[in-house]
Amino acid sequence: SAVGLGNIWRFPSEAGEGGGGIFLIIYLALAFFVGFPIMVGEISMGRAAGSDAYGAYRNLSPKRQWGIVGLFGILCGFMILSFYNVVAGWAFGYFIQIGFGDLLSTPKSEFGNYFGAYASDFTDNLVYSIVFMVLTAIIVMRGVKGGIETASKVLMPLLFVILIGLIVYTLTLDGAMAGVKAYLTPDFSKLEFSTLFGAAGQAFFSLSLGMGALITYGSYFGREQNILSSTAIVIVADVSVAFLAGMLIFPLVALQGGDMAAGPGLVFVALPGVFQEMGPVLGKVVGGGFFLLLCFAALTSTISLLEVPVAYFVDEKKWPRRTTVMVLAAVIFLIGLPSMLSLGAVDWLTNFSFYEGKSKEFLTVIDDVFSTASLPLGGALMSIYIAYQWKMKNFADEVQHGVNRPFKGSFIYKYISFMLMFVCPLLLFTIFLGKVFGMLGITLF
Repeated sequence: SAVGLGNIWRFPSEAGEGGGGIFLIIYLALAFFVGFPIMVGEISMGRAAGSDAYGAYRNLSPKRQWGIVGLFGILCGFMILSFYNVVAGWAFGYFIQIGFGDLLSTPKSEFGNYFGAYASDFTDNLVYSIVFMVLTAIIVMRGVKGGIETASKVLMPLLFVILIGLIVYTLTLDGAMAGVKAYLTPDFSKLEFSTLFGAAGQAFFSLSLGMGALITYGSYFGREQNILSSTAIVIVADVSVAFLAGMLIFPLVALQGGDMAAGPGLVFVALPGVFQEMGPVLGKVVGGGFFLLLCFAALTSTISLLEVPVAYFVDEKKWPRRTTVMVLAAVIFLIGLPSMLSLGAVDWLTNFSFYEGKSKEFLTVIDDVFSTASLPLGGALMSIYIAYQWKMKNFADEVQHGVNRPFKGSFIYKYISFMLMFVCPLLLFTIFLGKVFGMLGITLF
């Protein structure tokens, strides 16, 4: 759920728009210091309740109206998947176009125009997005253990290896270090509240926080599993891939004279250049392989997103799993069509809204509303719920399962308690308000 398109597609563009090095520092701080207690909280709730996100909020508190927070998270995941599937379709299309098409024969200066034409081609995007949603639905219907889990153990480490190899190759090219400098050197003159909003949204999006996904997967945790160590492993893996993606994309954009604030198409514009430099044969093999692995990473995330609403309807409404998956996959795909059409195919969807100083596509608006703004709100409400409804004692008792040393009274318990009781609600609610009012054209800070 954590390692996917959010790291390789979304992170570099968010970091580029957020000022590079200063964004990276804020993102890492939020992922480790805020993301860790939130993730431990979500997984603990899921395991304690043994239920979906809605059921967990209802079952762990006498005030059952808290279930609406679970529904809110499920809605966010539902809407995120609607545009995530579109981007996954782009990745699949680029695998086809690089591996078997003529993309790498395009002049380097024309990669931006190529992506613009590709993203606005409704026919190809429709086919590739359908393929992705069908694959997602089939795996969710049949379960993950026999196929996707086994493949993940091989293909996800391979994605790490290819990323590192591409970085090493890119850094040998003249001019690459200018991109590294822009990425790793914090420019405090670029520090704005919008940077904080973007970094928080990216951290929550990438780690799947605030949308009920980790509550759902927490319900599948055994009592013998250590939630603390599992959470640490997930966060380290997640930020490592994001960091590596930035180390690859920033130098590439610098080499090609591009704009780091280019938006959703940044990765698709920057990456073909390095594959083109490798020559026609090796470029096709490495480039096609990279985008194939990116598709696989995207697939593991679309599965996790679809499982959240499926678990709700199966657990709460007692719908048959097969029927639930087919209905929800179809509905999510249809909801995603405006996002698919918003990258040039339909003008009013391409220029759907104007805020924060520029025109926004429908896809970007949905991303801003349901991830950048809503996920921190979900995290704030969950923190309040654990601290003041479920109670910290019950939380500590749940985390203790699978932990070999006393948890309650330890430094890590005191830290998580302080964050969930005070810091997370205040910080995340402030981020939510700042983003919402920013979208409305009102400056709070």
